[in-house]
Amino acid sequence: MKILLKISLLLLIVTVSCQAPKQKKEVGKTEKNKMELPQSEDALLEGLSKAICYSGFRSGQHPDRGEGAKNPSYEEILEDLTILSQDSMFQLIRLYDSGVNSKMVLKVIQENNINMKVLLGIWLDAELSAHETCEWLTEPIPKAELDSNKEKNKKEIAQGIRLANAYPQIVCAVNVGNESLVEWNDHKVDTDSIISYVNHIKSEIEQAVTVADNYKWWVNHGADLAQAVDFVSIHVYPVWEGKDLEEGISYTIENVKEVQAALPGRPIVITEAGWATIASEFGERASEEKQLKYYNWMMDWSKENNITTFFFEAFDEDWKGNTANPLGAEKHWGIFTVDRKPKLVMQEFYPALK
Repeated sequence: MKILLKISLLLLIVTVSCQAPKQKKEVGKTEKNKMELPQSEDALLEGLSKAICYSGFRSGQHPDRGEGAKNPSYEEILEDLTILSQDSMFQLIRLYDSGVNSKMVLKVIQENNINMKVLLGIWLDAELSAHETCEWLTEPIPKAELDSNKEKNKKEIAQGIRLANAYPQIVCAVNVGNESLVEWNDHKVDTDSIISYVNHIKSEIEQAVTVADNYKWWVNHGADLAQAVDFVSIHVYPVWEGKDLEEGISYTIENVKEVQAALPGRPIVITEAGWATIASEFGERASEEKQLKYYNWMMDWSKENNITTFFFEAFDEDWKGNTANPLGAEKHWGIFTVDRKPKLVMQEFYPALK
């Protein structure tokens, strides 16, 4: 009897086990159901750890400031992408919107068979007025402007969907909004609105969808959004937080681990990390030598830990920041100058451009 009872119990356990639903393994998740460094290789975008942010505006060019944009030409974009893709240096770039300039970039890649994939951006303008927390907003954004921005954002989303579907072999993922959630920026959008945008876009395209924002926002507020996106996209800038190079390296690792602890099991991509070469705001902490060291460390560490990292950025853009301050940090994050000359970090690889 005891033997029959044991056999019956064993059969019951086997039957229940076979009928139990199999759990779908999430991208980037470890077997222990928590994210640890290194991430699993499937957390990488296109299997690549090294990537670069690109928009390509040269001296005298700029996005729309209210009187229309002055965009790079087809030939200028081709020159840029030829530089970036030389010897497969960068096979993955990040674009920030789905406007005319980004559409041209995708066209250039396709028509010239450039070996390059794109994290496509969808730019979101302010739907909330952050005048109480953003230091350069001196008064509330009028409601009429906020309402108009919502309509603009809907059109931008529709254009992003069209581009993702028109270039499925080039666009590997889509990012919705850039630092639109932090309190200190001037183009704030409600978290629930962004989640609804993410869900809508995911229903319309085959590519992965994400949202890029400061690492600390994700730590403090990102739980719900992290479940909506396919991977979490973070920005880390130790130099903006008063760190010099040596401390900045360890601080970067702390930033990533802090996000992992707050959002266990979610794959992470670093969509911005960089080091300015000139900056009145940073003094001696900004230099080409320190950019070289931070870049080399960042790329090695990202490869070792299976984290796709978009270094900010490809080329200096002198339209950014305060026009009265040519030494402002915003103008000097490139690994190439605005004249397409390699800075110290790239001179070894581009001797002909020096």
